[in-house]
Amino acid sequence: MAEAALNHLGQGRFEAYSAGSMPAGRLNPFTLEVLRKHGHPVDRLRSKSWNEFATPGAPEMDLVITVCDNAAGEVCPVWPGRPAAAHWGFEDPAAFVGSDEATRARFEKVYQQIHRRMRQLAALPNASLDSAHLRDALEGLAQREP
Repeated sequence: MAEAALNHLGQGRFEAYSAGSMPAGRLNPFTLEVLRKHGHPVDRLRSKSWNEFATPGAPEMDLVITVCDNAAGEVCPVWPGRPAAAHWGFEDPAAFVGSDEATRARFEKVYQQIHRRMRQLAALPNASLDSAHLRDALEGLAQREP
């Protein structure tokens, strides 16, 4: 959800990628449903390991944001180029157990939280995106309610 939201909101200023420590190998159908509902293209999205982005030839990261609550305690790879990093913990809606209706509601809630935070990131002035200011800007955004 974060990849789709930032790529849309960033309007070319960002090239976002989403990956995880233990990818499921498929996209969650509720994720696809909520993204389509909000007009995000999903045809290029896929389940990815974060190891894919720590190898030679991978896109260089300027910024790494972990968004899943349980990712805060995980040991992340060493990213080439030492990008700015932040943790913006959101509940993992895929871990929710309930009816389809309740699960849809949970995915929608988390999507709205992620979308608001990505909108704040995309609204940062270009001067805030240079390496000297980016860490401070990310920390400031992390302190706001999602």
